[in-house]
Amino acid sequence: MTVTTTHLDPEGLYVSPAFTQGVIAPAARTVYVGGQLGTDSTGNLLDGIEAQSAQAMRNVLAVLAAAGTGPEHVVKLNIYLVGGSDAQVGYEATRSVWGDHRTAITVVSTAGHARPGALVEIDATAIIPE
Repeated sequence: MTVTTTHLDPEGLYVSPAFTQGVIAPAARTVYVGGQLGTDSTGNLLDGIEAQSAQAMRNVLAVLAAAGTGPEHVVKLNIYLVGGSDAQVGYEATRSVWGDHRTAITVVSTAGHARPGALVEIDATAIIPE
């Protein structure tokens, strides 16, 4: 079964090529990806915002794949950046991994994460096609 999401970009709101203002997702099985840090398969935290952002997004994609879905079915991303991190560098790094899959997104600046040295954390909500 093909699952289709509808992107909402209401008139009068900015239309971004990178994100959408809202997503309508049909009733379906859902996966909630817990916050992913920029850690490799051994649990080591990578150095810097660029490397951590790209790895955190790769980790999100790995969880999605394990659930039988992918970025085209993500209805919401949350990205938490430690204050002072260069958001543009993080954005470019995640986009190189994520591609051109528009979805609803929230980016929050935080004082820090539970793991010392972590500069970014990404979670996601996606539908799982049948």
